[in-house]
Amino acid sequence: MLRWQEIDTVLLDMDGTLLDLHFDNHFWMEHIPSILAKRDGIDPEQSREMMWAEYEKVAGTISWYCLDFWSEKLNLDILAAKRDIEHLISMRDDTIPFLNALNQTGRKIHLVTNAHPDNLAMKVERTNLDAYIGDLISTHEFGVSKESQELWQKLQARVGFDRSRTLFVDDNIDILQAAQQFGIKYNLAVSNPDSKKENRDIKAFPSVADYRTILEDIRQFPVQQE
Repeated sequence: MLRWQEIDTVLLDMDGTLLDLHFDNHFWMEHIPSILAKRDGIDPEQSREMMWAEYEKVAGTISWYCLDFWSEKLNLDILAAKRDIEHLISMRDDTIPFLNALNQTGRKIHLVTNAHPDNLAMKVERTNLDAYIGDLISTHEFGVSKESQELWQKLQARVGFDRSRTLFVDDNIDILQAAQQFGIKYNLAVSNPDSKKENRDIKAFPSVADYRTILEDIRQFPVQQE
């Protein structure tokens, strides 16, 4: 599925790829609509429909991922609302074995997330992701999201990866397509980003539901140090 002997750099998404997406789905689809329904005296279902319409307006842009944008738009402290349910933030069960295998075989690992820096900091605080990945990048530092070709150009200038020897892992198909369009040779989709939902049937990209099924493949081809 993946030619690990040709992969020495791995770019990793965070939410749904290393962390369980349940926290984010619950936050945006249940927690926020519930807060707004109580505050504004509207029906919870009406609140969900209203928020879904707002999400669709900015889907795929940096605004969709921006806590400042939503705090201003909703007149609500989004980070504080996240803190209310931060106990739901958790790593996928297969994440640490995966990261350990990548590190042990000498591969360069970069976290590349669309999450706002404050959101990233909160999740690192809860999960200690920084113990396994030295370079944690929020696309907010570039002002564009991973859906944009501009982001990939800026990211390559920042990181200096070789497109032909790089693997990108994400749960978002649109983002995987953007990476592929940029020329990243290896792209891997996560079929089960949310532990509370069924696995997705993904046709467009190779996919994985449990990283532990590919650990032996990774270990078979350590990166030759120069």
